[in-house]
Amino acid sequence: MTQKPAIFLRPGEGERLDYLDGDVSVVLASGDATGGAFSAVEHRLAPGVAGPPKHYHERMCDSFYVLEGTLSLWVEDRWEAAGPGSFACFPPRVVHTFANKSDQTVRVLNVNSPGGWDEVLRAIVNHARRNGPVGSAEVGEMSAQRDMIVVE
Repeated sequence: MTQKPAIFLRPGEGERLDYLDGDVSVVLASGDATGGAFSAVEHRLAPGVAGPPKHYHERMCDSFYVLEGTLSLWVEDRWEAAGPGSFACFPPRVVHTFANKSDQTVRVLNVNSPGGWDEVLRAIVNHARRNGPVGSAEVGEMSAQRDMIVVE
């Protein structure tokens, strides 16, 4: 087994992914860099972003820690407003989604385990570069290859 190097990033560093619709993600720790243990990504969601369709993951645990703004999270059967310092964790098979229903940018740290979700984000960005911004339904289709099951 090959030893992975430590990850240390200063503010503003990381792999920047621009979706061409006002949203940007910064990969802080990729699944590859962590040996598949987890991925850590900071998402910056533009005002009014609908987010992905309601979904769940068979194997992945999906967690969100709000850094700035108010993130809307689908928790169980309702929308919850999550302000700075709020945390949500969705174990495998728990339906969830998120959106920025506010008029301010939202910054949220998204940690997934096992790692590799960053690969889906890169695929979405590459698709957007070729075809323009990707809609919610397309995100669902592209993410189905990586343990995202759309329920709506």
